[in-house]
Amino acid sequence: MLQIDSLTKRFGSATAVDKVTVKVDRPIMIGIIGASGAGKSTLLRMLNLLERPTEGVITFEGRQVSGLTGRAARGWQAECAMIFQQFNLVPRMDVVSNVLHGTLYRAGTLRALTAMWPDADIRRAIDILARLGIEEQAAKRAEALSGGQQQRVAIARALMQNPKIILADEPIASLDPMNAQIVMQALRTIHEEDGRTVICNLHTLDTARRYCDRVIGMKQGRVVFDGTPEQLTTGVARDIYGADASFSEDATSTEIRDTTADAIREAKAAV
Repeated sequence: MLQIDSLTKRFGSATAVDKVTVKVDRPIMIGIIGASGAGKSTLLRMLNLLERPTEGVITFEGRQVSGLTGRAARGWQAECAMIFQQFNLVPRMDVVSNVLHGTLYRAGTLRALTAMWPDADIRRAIDILARLGIEEQAAKRAEALSGGQQQRVAIARALMQNPKIILADEPIASLDPMNAQIVMQALRTIHEEDGRTVICNLHTLDTARRYCDRVIGMKQGRVVFDGTPEQLTTGVARDIYGADASFSEDATSTEIRDTTADAIREAKAAV
Protein backbone atom coordinates (compact mmCIF):
# COMPACT_ATOMS: atom_id res chain seq x y z
CA MET A 1 0.00 0.00 0.00
CA LEU A 2 2.37 2.74 1.27
CA GLN A 3 6.11 2.16 1.12
CA ILE A 4 8.72 4.64 2.35
CA ASP A 5 12.27 3.66 1.39
CA SER A 6 15.36 5.36 2.83
CA LEU A 7 13.61 8.73 2.92
CA THR A 8 16.04 11.51 3.78
CA LYS A 9 15.74 15.29 4.05
CA ARG A 10 18.68 17.62 4.60
CA PHE A 11 18.66 21.35 5.18
CA GLY A 12 22.22 22.38 4.43
CA SER A 13 24.45 20.32 6.69
CA ALA A 14 21.60 19.40 9.07
CA THR A 15 19.68 16.17 8.51
CA ALA A 16 16.03 16.40 9.54
CA VAL A 17 14.98 12.92 8.38
CA ASP A 18 17.61 10.21 8.04
CA LYS A 19 17.01 7.11 5.89
CA VAL A 20 13.51 6.37 7.17
CA THR A 21 11.98 3.14 5.88
CA VAL A 22 8.39 2.28 6.76
CA LYS A 23 5.91 -0.11 5.16
CA VAL A 24 2.16 0.18 5.61
CA ASP A 25 0.40 -2.79 4.02
CA ARG A 26 -3.21 -2.07 5.06
CA PRO A 27 -5.36 0.84 6.27
CA ILE A 28 -4.27 1.57 9.82
CA MET A 29 -4.00 4.39 12.35
CA ILE A 30 -0.38 5.24 13.11
CA GLY A 31 0.98 7.58 15.76
CA ILE A 32 4.44 9.10 15.35
CA ILE A 33 6.09 10.26 18.56
CA GLY A 34 9.44 11.82 19.44
CA ALA A 35 11.05 14.91 20.86
CA SER A 36 10.59 18.28 19.21
CA GLY A 37 12.94 18.36 16.23
CA ALA A 38 13.03 14.57 15.81
CA GLY A 39 11.83 14.88 12.19
CA LYS A 40 8.15 14.00 12.61
CA SER A 41 6.70 17.04 10.84
CA THR A 42 9.28 16.94 8.06
CA LEU A 43 8.42 13.30 7.41
CA LEU A 44 4.71 14.06 7.05
CA ARG A 45 5.42 17.08 4.86
CA MET A 46 7.48 14.90 2.54
CA LEU A 47 4.67 12.34 2.30
CA ASN A 48 2.37 15.16 1.18
CA LEU A 49 5.07 16.67 -1.10
CA LEU A 50 5.11 19.94 0.83
CA GLU A 51 8.81 19.14 1.23
CA ARG A 52 10.81 17.29 -1.39
CA PRO A 53 13.03 14.43 -0.26
CA THR A 54 16.77 14.82 -0.62
CA GLU A 55 16.99 11.06 -1.11
CA GLY A 56 14.66 8.09 -1.00
CA VAL A 57 11.37 7.03 -2.54
CA ILE A 58 7.69 7.12 -1.56
CA THR A 59 5.48 4.55 -3.27
CA PHE A 60 1.71 4.22 -2.93
CA GLU A 61 -0.24 1.30 -4.38
CA GLY A 62 2.70 0.48 -6.64
CA ARG A 63 3.09 4.03 -7.99
CA GLN A 64 6.08 6.18 -7.14
CA VAL A 65 4.74 9.50 -5.85
CA SER A 66 7.86 11.19 -4.45
CA GLY A 67 8.90 12.48 -7.86
CA LEU A 68 5.51 13.78 -9.00
CA THR A 69 5.20 17.41 -10.13
CA GLY A 70 2.49 19.77 -11.38
CA ARG A 71 -0.99 18.36 -11.80
CA ALA A 72 0.12 14.85 -10.86
CA ALA A 73 1.53 16.14 -7.56
CA ARG A 74 -1.72 17.99 -6.82
CA GLY A 75 -3.59 14.78 -7.54
CA TRP A 76 -1.48 12.99 -4.96
CA GLN A 77 -2.05 15.79 -2.43
CA ALA A 78 -5.78 15.24 -2.91
CA GLU A 79 -5.35 11.54 -2.11
CA CYS A 80 -3.04 12.32 0.84
CA ALA A 81 -4.79 15.05 2.81
CA MET A 82 -2.99 17.15 5.43
CA ILE A 83 -4.32 18.49 8.73
CA PHE A 84 -2.21 21.08 10.55
CA GLN A 85 -1.76 22.05 14.19
CA GLN A 86 -2.90 25.63 13.49
CA PHE A 87 -5.91 24.55 11.36
CA ASN A 88 -4.94 26.61 8.23
CA LEU A 89 -8.49 27.83 7.70
CA VAL A 90 -9.51 31.12 6.09
CA PRO A 91 -10.63 32.96 9.27
CA ARG A 92 -13.10 35.43 7.75
CA MET A 93 -14.68 32.84 5.45
CA ASP A 94 -17.72 30.85 6.53
CA VAL A 95 -17.24 27.29 7.69
CA VAL A 96 -18.91 25.51 4.79
CA SER A 97 -16.80 27.44 2.25
CA ASN A 98 -13.66 26.43 4.15
CA VAL A 99 -14.77 22.81 3.85
CA LEU A 100 -15.54 23.22 0.15
CA HIS A 101 -11.95 24.33 -0.40
CA GLY A 102 -11.11 20.66 -0.03
CA THR A 103 -12.33 20.20 -3.62
CA LEU A 104 -9.77 22.63 -5.06
CA TYR A 105 -7.05 20.02 -5.55
CA ARG A 106 -9.28 18.55 -8.23
CA ALA A 107 -11.45 21.49 -9.34
CA GLY A 108 -8.87 24.30 -9.48
CA THR A 109 -8.82 27.82 -8.07
CA LEU A 110 -11.38 29.36 -10.45
CA ARG A 111 -14.19 27.79 -8.46
CA ALA A 112 -12.87 29.36 -5.26
CA LEU A 113 -12.57 32.78 -6.90
CA THR A 114 -16.15 32.66 -8.18
CA ALA A 115 -17.57 30.77 -5.17
CA MET A 116 -19.69 28.79 -7.64
CA TRP A 117 -19.98 25.57 -5.68
CA PRO A 118 -22.18 22.78 -7.11
CA ASP A 119 -25.21 21.97 -4.97
CA ALA A 120 -24.03 18.38 -4.61
CA ASP A 121 -20.72 19.57 -3.13
CA ILE A 122 -22.49 21.91 -0.71
CA ARG A 123 -24.75 19.10 0.49
CA ARG A 124 -21.78 16.81 0.91
CA ALA A 125 -19.86 19.45 2.88
CA ILE A 126 -22.79 19.89 5.26
CA ASP A 127 -23.14 16.12 5.62
CA ILE A 128 -19.48 15.90 6.59
CA LEU A 129 -19.89 18.70 9.13
CA ALA A 130 -22.89 16.85 10.54
CA ARG A 131 -20.82 13.70 10.85
CA LEU A 132 -18.34 15.70 12.94
CA GLY A 133 -21.09 17.25 15.05
CA ILE A 134 -20.73 20.85 13.90
CA GLU A 135 -23.25 21.29 11.08
CA GLU A 136 -24.92 24.11 13.02
CA GLN A 137 -21.72 26.13 12.59
CA ALA A 138 -21.81 25.96 8.77
CA ALA A 139 -22.78 29.61 8.19
CA LYS A 140 -20.47 31.12 10.81
CA ARG A 141 -17.04 32.57 10.11
CA ALA A 142 -14.29 30.13 10.96
CA GLU A 143 -12.69 32.67 13.30
CA ALA A 144 -15.83 32.62 15.49
CA LEU A 145 -15.35 28.96 16.38
CA SER A 146 -13.39 27.45 19.25
CA GLY A 147 -10.06 25.77 18.55
CA GLY A 148 -11.57 22.30 18.77
CA GLN A 149 -14.36 23.24 16.38
CA GLN A 150 -11.88 24.77 13.93
CA GLN A 151 -9.85 21.58 13.94
CA ARG A 152 -12.98 19.60 13.13
CA VAL A 153 -13.60 21.98 10.23
CA ALA A 154 -10.07 21.24 9.06
CA ILE A 155 -10.83 17.51 9.27
CA ALA A 156 -14.03 18.09 7.28
CA ARG A 157 -12.05 19.94 4.61
CA ALA A 158 -9.66 16.97 4.41
CA LEU A 159 -12.58 14.54 4.07
CA MET A 160 -13.98 16.72 1.28
CA GLN A 161 -10.92 15.67 -0.71
CA ASN A 162 -12.01 12.03 -0.35
CA PRO A 163 -8.44 11.02 0.50
CA LYS A 164 -7.02 7.55 0.95
CA ILE A 165 -4.55 8.80 3.56
CA ILE A 166 -4.98 11.52 6.18
CA LEU A 167 -1.85 13.07 7.67
CA ALA A 168 -2.32 15.02 10.90
CA ASP A 169 0.61 17.11 12.13
CA GLU A 170 0.13 17.42 15.92
CA PRO A 171 -3.62 18.01 15.48
CA ILE A 172 -4.33 18.35 19.21
CA ALA A 173 -1.21 20.21 20.39
CA SER A 174 -3.07 23.50 20.88
CA LEU A 175 -6.31 22.02 22.24
CA ASP A 176 -7.62 21.50 25.74
CA PRO A 177 -8.05 17.86 26.90
CA MET A 178 -11.77 17.65 26.11
CA ASN A 179 -11.41 18.97 22.56
CA ALA A 180 -8.28 16.87 22.06
CA GLN A 181 -10.31 13.77 22.88
CA ILE A 182 -13.10 14.80 20.48
CA VAL A 183 -10.64 15.38 17.62
CA MET A 184 -8.74 12.13 18.19
CA GLN A 185 -11.97 10.15 18.41
CA ALA A 186 -13.12 11.75 15.15
CA LEU A 187 -9.91 10.65 13.42
CA ARG A 188 -10.23 7.16 14.90
CA THR A 189 -13.85 6.88 13.72
CA ILE A 190 -12.87 8.02 10.21
CA HIS A 191 -10.23 5.30 10.09
CA GLU A 192 -12.59 2.59 11.33
CA GLU A 193 -15.70 3.54 9.34
CA ASP A 194 -14.06 4.67 6.08
CA GLY A 195 -11.05 2.37 5.97
CA ARG A 196 -8.67 5.30 5.53
CA THR A 197 -5.09 5.26 6.74
CA VAL A 198 -4.51 7.98 9.36
CA ILE A 199 -0.98 9.01 10.35
CA CYS A 200 -0.69 11.44 13.27
CA ASN A 201 2.25 13.20 14.84
CA LEU A 202 1.44 13.17 18.54
CA HIS A 203 2.96 14.77 21.61
CA THR A 204 1.64 12.57 24.40
CA LEU A 205 2.23 8.86 24.85
CA ASP A 206 -1.18 8.07 26.30
CA THR A 207 -2.84 9.49 23.16
CA ALA A 208 -0.72 7.27 20.90
CA ARG A 209 -1.50 4.23 23.01
CA ARG A 210 -5.23 4.93 23.21
CA TYR A 211 -6.05 5.74 19.60
CA CYS A 212 -3.37 4.17 17.40
CA ASP A 213 -2.85 0.62 16.14
CA ARG A 214 0.85 1.20 15.54
CA VAL A 215 3.35 3.61 17.04
CA ILE A 216 6.55 4.84 15.38
CA GLY A 217 9.19 6.54 17.51
CA MET A 218 11.66 8.98 15.93
CA LYS A 219 14.90 10.31 17.35
CA GLN A 220 17.30 12.64 15.53
CA GLY A 221 15.60 11.94 12.21
CA ARG A 222 15.67 8.15 12.48
CA VAL A 223 13.03 5.56 13.30
CA VAL A 224 14.10 3.99 16.60
CA PHE A 225 10.85 2.21 17.47
CA ASP A 226 8.08 0.66 15.38
CA GLY A 227 5.56 -1.47 17.23
CA THR A 228 2.23 -1.82 18.95
CA PRO A 229 0.95 0.47 21.72
CA GLU A 230 1.48 -2.40 24.16
CA GLN A 231 5.17 -2.51 23.24
CA LEU A 232 5.57 1.21 23.98
CA THR A 233 6.74 0.82 27.57
CA THR A 234 8.05 3.65 29.72
CA GLY A 235 11.57 2.34 29.16
CA VAL A 236 11.14 2.38 25.38
CA ALA A 237 9.67 5.89 25.57
CA ARG A 238 12.64 7.02 27.66
CA ASP A 239 14.97 5.79 24.91
CA ILE A 240 12.94 7.52 22.18
CA TYR A 241 13.07 10.85 24.00
CA GLY A 242 16.68 10.43 25.13
CA ALA A 243 15.56 11.02 28.70
CA ASP A 244 16.95 9.83 32.02
CA ALA A 245 15.17 8.02 34.84
CA SER A 246 13.30 11.21 35.79
CA PHE A 247 11.36 11.07 32.49
CA SER A 248 7.62 11.56 33.00
CA GLU A 249 5.06 10.20 30.58
CA ASP A 250 3.10 13.41 31.08
CA ALA A 251 5.87 15.36 29.32
CA THR A 252 5.23 16.48 25.77
CA SER A 253 7.46 16.74 22.74
CA THR A 254 7.47 20.52 23.14
CA GLU A 255 8.97 20.12 26.61
CA ILE A 256 11.67 17.66 25.52
CA ARG A 257 13.80 19.06 22.74
CA ASP A 258 16.02 17.22 20.33
CA THR A 259 19.10 19.37 19.76
CA THR A 260 18.88 18.55 16.05
CA ALA A 261 15.98 21.02 15.83
CA ASP A 262 18.20 24.01 16.49
CA ALA A 263 20.68 22.94 13.84
CA ILE A 264 17.91 22.49 11.27
CA ARG A 265 16.45 25.93 11.96
CA GLU A 266 19.89 27.48 11.53
CA ALA A 267 20.39 25.59 8.26
CA LYS A 268 17.00 26.73 6.92
CA ALA A 269 17.79 30.33 7.78
CA ALA A 270 21.06 30.09 5.90
CA VAL A 271 19.45 28.75 2.71
